[in-house]
Amino acid sequence: MDNIFFLSCFLPLVLAVYALAPGMKGKNAVLLVFSLLFYSFGSLPALGLLLGAALVNYLLGLLLQRKCCKKAALLVGLVGNLSFLGFFKYADFVLSGILGLPALQTGIAAPLGISFFCFKCISYLADAYRDETRISHSFWELLLYISFFPQITMGPITRYGEFEPQLESRELSWQNLAQGLRRFAAGLGKKIIIAGTLASVADGVFALEAMDARLAWAGAIAYCLQLYFDFSGYIDMVIGIGTCFGFKTRENFNFPYTATSVGDFWRRWHMSLSAWFKDYLYIPLGGNRKGKLRAGINKSIVFLLCGLWHGAAWTFVLWGIWHGLFSLLESMGVIPAKRLEVGKGRIPGHIYTLLVVCVGFVMFRAGTVAQGFEMIGAMFTGFRFTAAGTVALGRLLNAETLLATAAGVLLSMPLPRKLMKMRLAEPLSYLGALLVLVLCIIKMAAGDFAPSIYAQF
Repeated sequence: MDNIFFLSCFLPLVLAVYALAPGMKGKNAVLLVFSLLFYSFGSLPALGLLLGAALVNYLLGLLLQRKCCKKAALLVGLVGNLSFLGFFKYADFVLSGILGLPALQTGIAAPLGISFFCFKCISYLADAYRDETRISHSFWELLLYISFFPQITMGPITRYGEFEPQLESRELSWQNLAQGLRRFAAGLGKKIIIAGTLASVADGVFALEAMDARLAWAGAIAYCLQLYFDFSGYIDMVIGIGTCFGFKTRENFNFPYTATSVGDFWRRWHMSLSAWFKDYLYIPLGGNRKGKLRAGINKSIVFLLCGLWHGAAWTFVLWGIWHGLFSLLESMGVIPAKRLEVGKGRIPGHIYTLLVVCVGFVMFRAGTVAQGFEMIGAMFTGFRFTAAGTVALGRLLNAETLLATAAGVLLSMPLPRKLMKMRLAEPLSYLGALLVLVLCIIKMAAGDFAPSIYAQF
């Protein structure tokens, strides 16, 4: 969604055809056709796999209505979806990275957004198993839920129970269109202008063979901001497009860098994924019903799998273990999370959380485990500054990147949202959105932006 073709051709065309389509069924049909067309741009074989996955999950959903095979249908669905996800994302990692065997050479790339639509399918079957009223009796409606083009590549992970009622009734208005396009432009600006600019700093630092503490911290902070504005910007675009079509999409971020504990951070970061793991893994494991230690262990398991969900690499595994460790310590009270979230504890809690998150994201970004540890070591011990390091730092921290950093820090806090409540903020916001859109188009036309980070997941 962050390219010239989408902005100049695809989005205007789908909005125009959608507006002309008669009735809600006609409009849903338009969205389905364009969603499949959007997905086919990535790969036609992948589209076939998506259609096959949707059909299998639709048939399994129907079987959930029969008591004789209800549990079997759910088990087959869970195993099937996880096996489908595992084959394309983790087969090579298991064979070569763990067993030391030759990697698979299937010639088929992992379908775009496989992690997101597989989790959608699992949540659909699990919810339908608990409540038969959530079973889809229309293959086309379930297919639209799975393939809805704004969400297919990077989420958020919506539930069928949230999406299906809106297929029958939703508000279509010029006001929704205007507000949706404004939110889309804001998200595009976060992605192209802030994240795209800071990508040059993060990529530049991570490409260095040696670095000191200054460079390491510059790269770490730049990547933290890049990742947040890349992903939250995309989610703003998703919510904006959904609003144009009358859909209400759940928020996925709530100023996570203002968190005062690791638990608080995960209540604010990628909230749809956190909710998915909570509802379909943490609670079935026992949640916090069996004591603090068991709750901490359950959280550690969740974070380990969350790391693996992001990719088949040891860096992601260690990132998940890192967050699981601090979640365990907070659950057991070793780190007093509740005290850090209130009163005078908020400032040390905020510093502690940012340190944990920042160090974790260094490993998340690193190409190898060795590179991750090397950069983390430089952050805390690399105080021998050299002339070469000073030159590299000056090259990376220019006026543009410093301005993007300042904007990123400011927009990471709730202050801009509060300013939006001022009297003249509403009309000025549309003018600002137009200006941001023009700047984004200029940067995109020049090819001066980085691809979306979360598209790889």
